[in-house]
Amino acid sequence: MNTCILGLDSGGSKTQWVVADRQGRVVQWGTSEGLDPVTHPQWREQLRALLAKAAGTPLAAAVLGLPLHGELDAVSVEQTDIARQALPCPVTVENDVRIAFDGAFTGAHAGVLILAGTGSMAWASRNEDDAPHLRVGGWGDVFGDEGSAHWIGIQALALASRTLDGRAHAARMTQALLSHLGLTPDELIDWVYGLSNRRAGVAALAAQVSAWADAGDPDALELLNAAARHLAEHVATAWQRIGGVNAPVWSHAGGVFSHPDITRQMTRLLSAAPVTPRLPPVGGALWRAAHNAGWNPDNNWINTLASHLNHTLALPSTSPYPI
Repeated sequence: MNTCILGLDSGGSKTQWVVADRQGRVVQWGTSEGLDPVTHPQWREQLRALLAKAAGTPLAAAVLGLPLHGELDAVSVEQTDIARQALPCPVTVENDVRIAFDGAFTGAHAGVLILAGTGSMAWASRNEDDAPHLRVGGWGDVFGDEGSAHWIGIQALALASRTLDGRAHAARMTQALLSHLGLTPDELIDWVYGLSNRRAGVAALAAQVSAWADAGDPDALELLNAAARHLAEHVATAWQRIGGVNAPVWSHAGGVFSHPDITRQMTRLLSAAPVTPRLPPVGGALWRAAHNAGWNPDNNWINTLASHLNHTLALPSTSPYPI
């Protein structure tokens, strides 16, 4: 009997995959770099290699949350084909923000999940039978992803460049940025355009902006406040589009929320505190896989899985992923 399920969550910076059993216990897991087709040309080989690690387990179902799925048709077809060829079980491939939504709410009620990691997007549904799911944002780093780690990094670089020109006056943060990177002002442009993975490299600066905000830098704090305003706009718009009334029911995922000022500002702007996610995004993939396997992922199962994931995902990683 196939007694396990596979859940995988991947974004612009990292991938987490977990195999869990019928009791909701983690039996196998791993992490790797992200599988974003825009910034990782080898994503096909990397995805096949990850799935091969789990293919020998007796799987009843698998759900994968992958970046750009449902956004670019050709990529979506490739992602699904690779997953179905690699795994000897029923496979569902979803957008990574959809599985974060599933993890946050586990089918409980209508809501909006705002994900802000390397990129940003809101996902919303009334969570009723046949209710449509919709997304707000997620247009990518060229003309979207406001409030994301990449967006915060871009704003920090832009403010630094304007300060170096004399068009702005964020001297403290600009010097902190140059010191962090070990650069002189003349070397900054070479650093940016010389990055092998520019999206991830710029997104990694968001963690430093958070640290500078904690240290009292007003310009860094204002960047985080601006990110919060953009993310709150995503939530309010999505809530309105699904017919929500009163203050929105919302939750969040992604490393940008590791800074408490983001959540505090959004709570103020939305007049509602976030719902604590019941499961992390990879847990959302596992919860849906359990449904697809014909199991009954009830509250006890969810609680057991949450406990195991909290322990497993808290184990130290050797990869310095950005927020």
